[in-house]
Formats: sequence, C-alpha cells, structure tokens
Amino acid sequence: MFKGSFVALITPFSNGRIDEKAFCSLVERQIECGTDGLVVCGTTGEAATLSADEYAAMIALCVKTTGGRVPVLAGTGSNSTEKTIETTRVARSEGADAALIVTPYYNKPSQEGLYRHYVAVAEAVDLPVMLYDVPSRTGVKLSIETIARLAKLPQIIGIKDATGDLSRPIEIRKVVPDGFSIMSGDDASVVAFLAHGGDGCISVTANVAPAECAALHDAWAIKDWETVFRLRDRLFPLHRALFVESNPGPVKYACSLQGFGDGSLRLPLFKISAESETIVKKAMKDALGESYGG
Repeated sequence: MFKGSFVALITPFSNGRIDEKAFCSLVERQIECGTDGLVVCGTTGEAATLSADEYAAMIALCVKTTGGRVPVLAGTGSNSTEKTIETTRVARSEGADAALIVTPYYNKPSQEGLYRHYVAVAEAVDLPVMLYDVPSRTGVKLSIETIARLAKLPQIIGIKDATGDLSRPIEIRKVVPDGFSIMSGDDASVVAFLAHGGDGCISVTANVAPAECAALHDAWAIKDWETVFRLRDRLFPLHRALFVESNPGPVKYACSLQGFGDGSLRLPLFKISAESETIVKKAMKDALGESYGG
C-alpha cells in the first residue's frame, strides 16, 4: 500500500532546458526530509510539454537518483488509450514502481469508456496502476461504481482523488479491497481527507516544505493530534498560495527561491505575476520562517 506524504515533483528548468542537477538535488532533499514516495512527470512536472526523450530521461533520472529508497510513480496518462499504453510501457522500462494515470481529458468518455480505458492499460502493461481523478482539469469524473469495478483488477492498486469532495474517501473505502490506497490530491484538505479514511497525499506543497508535510503524516500515524493540527494550520496559507495561479506556476517560483531551477515554465504556461510572487513569498516565510529561501 502507498501511504503518507508523496510529492508531485516539479521539473526544474534552466534557460529552457531541464536542470538535471537541480532535479537530483530536489529528489535527495525529499528523501532526506522523510517523503514517502515520488511522482515524476505528472501535471506538476509539466509532462504535457516534455518531449518523448525528455519524458523517458526524467523517469530514468528519478529512478536512478532514488535508488529504491522510496517508490517512484510515473504519470503516464493521456486522452488516448494507445498513447497511454505506450507511455506506461516507457515508465515500466525505465524502472518506475507504478503508473499514475489520469482520466482521459477533453474526450469526455462515458463511465464504460473510462472503465475500458483503464482495463486496456492494465492488461497491456505489467505495472501497478494508480487511478487519478481530477475533474476540474479533465472534464470527467470516475463514479464510485466505476472505481469499485476497477479495484477488482489486481493491477489497479489505488487512486489519487483530487475531486475536492471529502465524502469520496468514505465512499471509496466501502467498495475497494483492503490495501487499496486512497490518496488525496488536495493539500489544503489533507487532514480532513485522512480523517475520512484516506491514506495520504500526493502533494504539490511537499516540493517546498517536504519536512513539514512528512511530519504531518508521521504525526497522524501515531495519533499526535497536537502536531497534526499545528502543522495543518501552519501550512494552510502556503497550500493556498501555491494555487494562486495555475499549478505549477507558483510552486516552480517557490522552488526557484530555494535553488531548484529558474522558476520558468513552458508555454502555454507562463511565469506568475509580481503580485502572485509576493503572495507566495509571504506564505513561504510564514510557514517556513527565515529559512524559506527568499
């Protein structure tokens, strides 16, 4: 089972190219600070704007740098089932431990289409699959009934739920087998998500505050509620600030302040405004103190 504090890693750039040194340093910091797992080439990693060669190289670099110390999930989803199968095969060949597969966006498939999409990928590639439901970006939402059907497949091992609906972990838990991971995709509501039966979070904020995010989940595991609530309140403004504009703009700016890349993005995304930079810097200082990097 995947649980605890996972991070949806950024892909740091320098002068328009992937900054491999910064990425490796970011991975090392995550592991040193107690992050339980890494997601590479997801939405936060700007996978949509990476070339096929860059995509494969990023997964390989993450796997190599991690060295088996924590699991590595690779984002392999697209709105084409055949392409998703191809990228999932790449992830497997480069050593990823599992694939994080978003619901097909733009096409707006039916529930039966969603079910058959995931079945086709699971049957084609020998790699564990975590479902990823984020209707605000994709325009479709996995129903509880479809999740229940998919959870019967041994290759489907969990879900990242970014619906923002806090009833979902309760509903999902009722229809999936023991060991099925229910991970939040919303930093701001993570404690409530855990209280409703979730297992952890695939976090954007953990790029910037890995130790604090890991400590919250560790405290939850031992029922240290005082620490959980203190960290919840301390991190909340940072969670909000990192979504003041479209992800990953704010978090890439925040990471640049800490020395991980130059903060740039690839079009059609563009750097955040000066007003948003001020919001992010203030939230970082409030959450992390003078060591925030700015």
